Parts: sequence; C-alpha cells; structure tokens
Amino acid sequence: MQILSNVQGLIVLVLGLLALGAEVFALAHAVRQRQDAFAATGKQTKTFWVAALAIATLMGVAALGGIGFLAIIGIVIAGVYLADVRPAIDEVLGRRR
Repeated sequence: MQILSNVQGLIVLVLGLLALGAEVFALAHAVRQRQDAFAATGKQTKTFWVAALAIATLMGVAALGGIGFLAIIGIVIAGVYLADVRPAIDEVLGRRR
C-alpha cells in the first residue's frame, strides 16, 4: 500500500510541475508581446494579463506540493490565456498561418 501512495504522490508532483510550466510559459509569452497587440485583439490589456498570469504562477508555486484550489485557479487562468488570447495575438502579429 505504501508503494501506491508513493506513486500517487509522484503523479501529483509531476502534474503540478506541468501546470507550473504552462503558467510560466504563458507569463513569458505575455511579457514578450507588444502592448498594442492586446488592444488589437479586443482582449484585456497587457497589464491585466501579465498581472493575472504572475498571480497564477505564484499560485502554482504555492500549491506545488499538491493539487489544491489555488493550483486549479492558476491553471485555469493560464489555460484561458493559452487557448484564447495567445492564438489571437499570434494571428494579429502574423505568426499563425
């Protein structure tokens, strides 16, 4: 039974690290983009997204020991950015085909 508990803990740690990686990636992408690209997409401002993603990343770091409510909120924020805002910005800047 101890082995099962160790495997479960390892899986939770790996999932937490993957979520943290997605949050850091989203934050790095938002920081590198031009301010006017956000306005051109009709999404929130760059300041909003950088702040939200920085908070999401901090939530991911705080919840790294386990999957908790903070980790879920953080990955949802990063997921919205990566699924909605990032493709729109890349399209406006001509990076998508």
